Amino acid sequence: MRMLLHACCGPCSIEPMRIFGEEGISYEINYANSNIHPLAEYNLRIAALKDYATLQDIPVHEGNYDSLLWEKRVAPYGTERPARCRACYRLRFEETAQTAVELGFDTISTTLTISPYQFTAIINEELERAAKQRGLGVLLRDFRTHYPSATRISRDLGMYRQNYCGCRFSIIEAEAERAARREARARAKEERRQMASEKHIQ
Repeated sequence: MRMLLHACCGPCSIEPMRIFGEEGISYEINYANSNIHPLAEYNLRIAALKDYATLQDIPVHEGNYDSLLWEKRVAPYGTERPARCRACYRLRFEETAQTAVELGFDTISTTLTISPYQFTAIINEELERAAKQRGLGVLLRDFRTHYPSATRISRDLGMYRQNYCGCRFSIIEAEAERAARREARARAKEERRQMASEKHIQ
């Protein structure tokens, strides 16, 4: 097996890289992520990935950053998750499969399944689809149980960590989720304050 591993960022690649390495799988990394917005964020993520991959002596192949293609094929789904995410996976895996054929790899895989915020079943469906289209093998893994470890290691290394998935829609969605959590914490704090006040009065 000679595998091309699609990677979304440095932190999410740590554990898949370790596991594949321990299994003796020959692989290189493909960074095909035109979804990432803005370009400055794209550059931060690939820099972190390349730095870590260099330490592990793993080559990284960078695909074309084509935000216009992403806007054409994925953006029309807007806030319609998981349809938007499926279209995004499809675009990136098709590019990875094409690169695999061009560079002589026979199998593809991805690091995306480490994230509990992604749609694992859809990722695997789209990865299989892309591989089949190009006559490639596919290595499907669910890395979600390794997410806490990847988070801890990336923080210990001081690796750049993003706070949203990547696309311009996910920026808004992530901020809304953070705001909801802040509001929930504030309500809980106020409830505790009121309970303490009532107890004091009694």
